[in-house]
Amino acid sequence: MNAKNETIYILGHAAPEIQRLKTQAEILRPITERLLLNAGIQPGMRILDIGCGAGDVAMLAAEKVGAAGSVVAIDRSPEDLRIARDRAQASGLPHIAFEMASAEAFVNKDLFDLVIGRYVLIHQSDPAALLRAAARLVKPGGAVAFHEIRLRQKCGSMPNVPLFELIEKLIRMAFLSALPSHDVGDRLIQCFSDAGIPRPELFCETPIWDGADAPCRWLVSTLRSLLPQLHRIGIVLKDVMEISHGCATNWIPSTTRKVVPAS
Repeated sequence: MNAKNETIYILGHAAPEIQRLKTQAEILRPITERLLLNAGIQPGMRILDIGCGAGDVAMLAAEKVGAAGSVVAIDRSPEDLRIARDRAQASGLPHIAFEMASAEAFVNKDLFDLVIGRYVLIHQSDPAALLRAAARLVKPGGAVAFHEIRLRQKCGSMPNVPLFELIEKLIRMAFLSALPSHDVGDRLIQCFSDAGIPRPELFCETPIWDGADAPCRWLVSTLRSLLPQLHRIGIVLKDVMEISHGCATNWIPSTTRKVVPAS
């Protein structure tokens, strides 16, 4: 990326964050799979995954295109790329090639049938610039598909679980205070238009979890990854969390008030 669009990945690249991404990928897989199918992915296609991270979207795409197809996955983090390569090799997916590059700087002699990205535009100061870069890498008749989160949409609990609500609020506060395009999930039509790309076909899904199915560990690990950002905006949490039965049971904020989830 050029200096204008360079952004810091606020979740970091430490081992716990990589594990969190793997858990997140399991949660998001059904939605991303539907996105790929709606975008027309077929066996034998050539796919580009922008901002591949630990490689989950690239591996999903590789499963869909099969051995007759190919996937190129790019990212700016050498740590993430190393992990993604190892995971793809262990999964028996040799038709994925990983390269360290940004979308704007990436060049390839062959164009792609489909360019994809998941949770990438939210990190861009200029999402339209990344979309333009993606579009120039697509064959005539190909597609560009992005999966983004709607951070302005609250994730609540019913009946109300105070600890869950507090974790969710802190996570959104951290993201909203740091991500340059935190609202891009609500502005995709505008961003595609600004990039000179035809109006996208949109769909929105909201997961609903029941009891033990709720991904509390994932929420807690997300909050842990965001602690440095919360500290930067003046929210200091001490003795953050102990996890039991898939949910945080002890959480002592710096105010010393103890919050315990409802039974």
